[in-house]
Amino acid sequence: MKFVPKKMFFTKGHGTHRDELRSFELALRSAGIEKCNLVHISSILPSGCKIISKKEGLKQLVPGMITFCVMARGSSDEKNRLLAASIGCAIPTDKGTYGYLSEHKAYGESEKIAGDYAEDLAAGMLASTLGIEFDEDKNWDEKKEVFKISDKIVRTTNITQSTVIKKKGFTTVVAAAIFLF
Repeated sequence: MKFVPKKMFFTKGHGTHRDELRSFELALRSAGIEKCNLVHISSILPSGCKIISKKEGLKQLVPGMITFCVMARGSSDEKNRLLAASIGCAIPTDKGTYGYLSEHKAYGESEKIAGDYAEDLAAGMLASTLGIEFDEDKNWDEKKEVFKISDKIVRTTNITQSTVIKKKGFTTVVAAAIFLF
């Protein structure tokens, strides 16, 4: 039996509570995935896996469902701390080739910086798999040019949740890629 997801969607959320576990549960609730039994997996986007909208994906979840995900999670109780959690995605041009997902959590990074970094991670892993020379120290525009020349990576994207801790207690941020069968 092949257990390969056919669909995937991205989601994100944040939550604050005096207890760290409850802040995590509230972040999952904010993301719409609190009713699932989440199983964390590594970072392969199967070939042929269709990326669907969050709205469409949430409709397919059932309470108690075993749900596979790639998740980034950050938590802190330090007031005024900037938190970010991001999932990057690199999708190859060749529909028969798998893509990559990356998870990144950060302190002090804006949503844009954390998202770009997560995309960079995913693109770097995919480039390595495809045999593309990829210098991770180059700026994003230079790397994008490598992808254009190689014609092997069609696009990268990310979903990122960031927030500044404003209240006393823990704040948790999550970003996730949720797989459906």
